[in-house]
Amino acid sequence: MVVSDNINISSALEDYLEAVYEISKTKNSVRITDIALKLGISKPSVNRAVNTLKKQGLVSHEPYGDIVLTEQGRRLGESVAHRHSMIKKFLVNVLHLTESDAEAEACQIEHNISQNTVEKMKSYMEN
Repeated sequence: MVVSDNINISSALEDYLEAVYEISKTKNSVRITDIALKLGISKPSVNRAVNTLKKQGLVSHEPYGDIVLTEQGRRLGESVAHRHSMIKKFLVNVLHLTESDAEAEACQIEHNISQNTVEKMKSYMEN
């Protein structure tokens, strides 16, 4: 379990939340199909995850309707996306990994790194 924003959620659920956050930045509405396509996961799996996120108060969703992040869900999704972005930038710009390798590694690391370490990586890159 990952403790984020005082909520215990699995790294898999963080991935779903991050996907909803990222999709909502470019589209007016987020649907089960959008998340399934982005993550390469079946719609029934996405539906189960969205229902879990709904129970935890991180999204609102009516059957066959749009998925909307709650304020807490938005903050948490944004936090996960920020960690992912910083880690990927560090891996590409400092360690010179390829974009695709950095993307794959960032997906794994983002769930197991402290915000303090992410901020130190960011500070290092800014100097």
